[in-house]
This record gives sequence, C-alpha cells and structure tokens, in this order.
Amino acid sequence: MPEKPILGKYELGKLLGCGAFAKVYHAREISNGRSVAIKVINKSNISNKDGLPNDRIEREVCIMRQLQHPYIVRLYEVLATKTKIYFVMEYVKGGELFNQISSKGRFTEDLSRKCFQQLISAVNYCHSRGIYHRDLKPENVLIDENGDLKVSDFGLSATTDQIQSFDGLLHTVCGSPAYVAPEVLTIKGYDGAKTDIWSCGIMLFVMIAGYFPFYDQNLMLMYKKIYKGEFRFPKWISPDVKRILSRLLDVNPATRITVEEIIRDPWFRKGLKFIKFSEEEENTKINSLTNCLNAFDIISFSQGLDISGLFKSNNPVDDLERIVVEESPESVIERIEEVGKKENFRMKKKKEWGIEMKVQNGKLTMSLSLDVYRLTEQLVVVEIQNSDGDDGLYKDVWRNKLKPVILSKRGAELHISDS
Repeated sequence: MPEKPILGKYELGKLLGCGAFAKVYHAREISNGRSVAIKVINKSNISNKDGLPNDRIEREVCIMRQLQHPYIVRLYEVLATKTKIYFVMEYVKGGELFNQISSKGRFTEDLSRKCFQQLISAVNYCHSRGIYHRDLKPENVLIDENGDLKVSDFGLSATTDQIQSFDGLLHTVCGSPAYVAPEVLTIKGYDGAKTDIWSCGIMLFVMIAGYFPFYDQNLMLMYKKIYKGEFRFPKWISPDVKRILSRLLDVNPATRITVEEIIRDPWFRKGLKFIKFSEEEENTKINSLTNCLNAFDIISFSQGLDISGLFKSNNPVDDLERIVVEESPESVIERIEEVGKKENFRMKKKKEWGIEMKVQNGKLTMSLSLDVYRLTEQLVVVEIQNSDGDDGLYKDVWRNKLKPVILSKRGAELHISDS
C-alpha cells in the first residue's frame, strides 16, 4: 500500500483481489470522491524474455478502451510510474457473480434469465466489434449495486486481426477448464464467437443448477466429458431451459445456437424490457460514445505518450498518420467516398465512421484503412494507415488525393491529380 496518493489523483483503499500479475484495490478519486477500482501491475512482473504477459496486458488495454457498454466494466484511464502501471476502472460494488451464486446455492430461473440476458447483450456488443472474450466465467463477471452484470477481465481476449488467414479461425488454446468449448481442445482451430456462446451456456447452467454440467477431479476425464457433451439436467429445470441449454452446449460449433437465435428464443425474451441489442439501440443508450475520444484515447494518439511505452515495447506504428480537422465525421466520410468513386477505388464502409479502401495502379496494389473519431463537437481526428501493399502508392494516394480533400471544406471541388 503506497503512503502517497497515486500521482496525486487517487488514494488506494482495501485490497479487492490478486492475480498472477496484478493486484486490484478499491480507491477514491481525490478531486471528487468518486470510487474507482485500480489494477496495480508491477513492471518487473511483465518484463520476461518471451513478452507474453506484456502483450496480454497491452491487448487488454487496447480492447477495453474501445468498449462502452452498460454491462461491461469501463476503463477510465491508464497511469504509469517508473515501476508500476495503474488501470483506473469502474468500481463495481457487488463483487463477483461467482460469490453471488455460491452464497445462494443457485439462482431462480427468473434471476438466471435476467443475468443471461445482460451477459448476451455484452457478448453481442463485443462480437459486433470483432472482439472475443475467450474467458467468460462467473469469476470474470461482476454485479453492481443494482444487481446488473459487468463483464470484466479481457486479458485473454482476441480480435479479428488475430484470426489466421488460411482458415479464418483462432488457434491459441486458452480459457478456464470447466468453461472451455470442446473445439478449443483440438488442434483444428475455433471460432471465437462460438466458443464465447458455449461459455455463456456453462454460466447459465451453473446459475440455474448450482453446479457444473461437466466436472471431474481428473482434468483429462473432464475434458473427455466436455468433448462428448456428456451431462445431465437437474430435475427442477424447466423444458424451455433444457431446450436452450441443449443448443448452447452443442458440441458441434456449426449447429450451436447463435446470438441472433438466442435473442429470438421465447424463453430468453421474457421480461426483455431494458436490454438493448441492436446497434442503433446500443448507440442511443451509451450516447454514441464508441467513436468519441476520451482522455486516454487522446494520450494514446501521441507517439510521445504511446501506450506501448508503458510496457517497454518498441513497436513503432508504420505508415500511420493522424490529422485534426474542423468538420463533422459524416462530412469527412462523404467527401472521401466522392474521391473514391471518382478514382474507381474499391471501398467498404466500416460500422462506425470509417472506410477500407483498395487501390490498384498497374501492377501495384495497396489497401488502406481510414477512421474518423470525434474529438469535440467541432473537431474530429482522421486516422489513416497503410494496411497492406506498396508504400509508394499509399503515400501518393494519401498525400495527393485524400489528404487535400480532408483538409479543405471545399474538398469535393478540388482538382484531383491522376499521378
């Protein structure tokens, strides 16, 4: 416990929990008295030769700063000293879902359904952004003072850029044994979304039954049960719950129920008044924060304060440029689309304010990614990066065709050179 406040901003309180590389404390923000949770990581614990813990922590930060959802723990900011890294996060008063289940023995069907609805809402939100948790379990889900869920611990999460191009699957074996999907145990690879659904099914079973569907003191025997899908329902589970659990715990990922099918299920939809699933509903509920920048985002944009430096990582970002313009995101995207159509670029819109673009000039090809982030009501940050291809062609397209248009409010009227 440090005697002085952390960088003059936070006073640490009681220890909430310990992990392999970090300790989590309850803390108070000095300026306003707000309660927060702070994960404290000693840099010496993540400075090993293979760099795996380093990569895991940096990935967790990058993922969590993208997530703004009522059922996901918020990351407020990241601070660092010479010896420690501090993750300042939302404080969730009720503790782990695991402890709630343990104290009650098991949940009622209605309470289990409410928790499951919120869990699926959070998982669906992550999947829509190409993020797969891969370690969903009651220990990684918190309960707030209102009884609502907050998914946490994205340290084992994967993103779409980790999917192997040759088969479109993930291959890292990870997760907690009792919650791991059978396909993860093979060497063939797996779909991150399908494995998260399996883990959600295990959690629903545990909430309603009060015990694991697959369990054995011998780990290999437990894995055999998981692989074969061998489990029994308790007598008190209703036929509707049995039906959806059978689909959730389908050992064949190809026929396992999807999020879309879960949301349409009659049992699942009972009492579904305050859970939002569509992109439009989520954006309304969280005030369209997904592509707005907080202080942590702005800090991470500065190469002098690149978050990779917090982890002693030296991976400079190549072919990446950001500019700030006084314009709306919609106007920037509209003008870029006009240029793309005029130049016959192949374009694909992203879910938020962004465009993926492919350009060909003779034998030269290039792909670039453009994203627009709202900085203030009047200002936006435009980020463009060479995703793949010829560097010279990328610089020509960016500097001579796109950048002049972005920097001019009369961009659509500019002459675009054919060079």
